Amino acid sequence: MDLIQTIALSAGLAWASGLRLYLVVFLAGVLSYFGYLQLPTSLAMLQNPLVIGAAGLMAFAELIADKIPAFDSLWDSFQTFIRIPAGALLAAFAMGEVDPAWMLAAGLIGGTITAGTHFAKAGSRLAINTSPEPFSNWLASFGEEGMLLAGLWTMLASPAIFLGLLVVFMVIAGFVLVKLWGFVGRLVRRV
Repeated sequence: MDLIQTIALSAGLAWASGLRLYLVVFLAGVLSYFGYLQLPTSLAMLQNPLVIGAAGLMAFAELIADKIPAFDSLWDSFQTFIRIPAGALLAAFAMGEVDPAWMLAAGLIGGTITAGTHFAKAGSRLAINTSPEPFSNWLASFGEEGMLLAGLWTMLASPAIFLGLLVVFMVIAGFVLVKLWGFVGRLVRRV
């Protein structure tokens, strides 16, 4: 794997973990198991059938939980403590056998990417949950899953394009987070 592919894999796993951690682990494991994705040896454990099975079970649970208005926000609040460290670890281990300083740097950057993605997702879903109908919630959930699949495909097909799109996504996520912070502040003042 060349440097751009390695960086895209590291950043891509971190980004996708902020949306759907278990689906990312499941897909990376299955694709690696069947030879469609070359993972570094430091991530070889993802292709273990036990890891694939556990991730698949949790991905299915998350698929259901994410479609239930209000419960999805409760789920996201608990997942804050799982997605961010897991995204940081996936980003670090995606670097492969490199100087530990590079792995630590990748983990720090990856954790930041995961946190930004997770908080933008969770905050947006919290705002969507103020709507009384469930359709916007379902639409957002399916949209996140579609974005994840398209992002991972782009990461594999064209790592450089993925990295460019990731920069655009992070700028938009930063803007969304600033707006959501204002929304939460107004909501708290109203209560």
